[in-house]
Amino acid sequence: MTASIFVLTGAGISAESGVATFRDVGGLWSQVRLEDVATPEGFLRDPAAVHAFYNARRASLRDAEPNAAHRALARLQRDYAGDVTLVTQNIDDLHERAGSPAVIHMHGELSRSLCGHCGAKAEAVGDLSTALACAACGTAGSLRPDVVWFGEMPYRINEIYDRLMDADLFVSIGTSGAVYPAAGFVAEARSARIRTLELNLEPSEGTSLFDEARHGPATKLVPTFVAAALAG
Repeated sequence: MTASIFVLTGAGISAESGVATFRDVGGLWSQVRLEDVATPEGFLRDPAAVHAFYNARRASLRDAEPNAAHRALARLQRDYAGDVTLVTQNIDDLHERAGSPAVIHMHGELSRSLCGHCGAKAEAVGDLSTALACAACGTAGSLRPDVVWFGEMPYRINEIYDRLMDADLFVSIGTSGAVYPAAGFVAEARSARIRTLELNLEPSEGTSLFDEARHGPATKLVPTFVAAALAG
């Protein structure tokens, strides 16, 4: 029976595509306070500033292209004989643009809006602002980026845990190991005797918990891992 694989990706997989990371040296959290732009309270205090921050992220993402690591995971999902679950902490769409047929965005998507009044979600192709009204309910000024902020529950978390517990191999790619609940996945996998593998530029905060850790650029490590998985 072919082993099932659960893949978790973080900011490190998109960094080589030019997408700014949050926690690395010089990352976004060294430039702005997360309390100001990544919490519901920050949005209530200054929605215009929060919109400006995410509008800039959305604009920069348009110039980014999927890299070899994204493309390799898309190939794994398409060609692997067993089940492959791809969960990302990233809010970019580079996995989809690389061809991945199914991606679980546990922290939401930058390219979508969420109405704080009725909960409707929609594509956010251009800039969001306090002047816009929700197309579903008509409430003005109610739209926010459809991203999970600190203090909010990640999307599809129960499904994610179910899929993790059904896996034979947990692979963590490009993650800091500092943001929960995703940072706790390796401990959950170990307790369930699921094999664990870290692929990261440098050791994460939880690297000692993994059965195996390989360190280097995602564009090198991930294609090598995928090629071996597909070769059986």
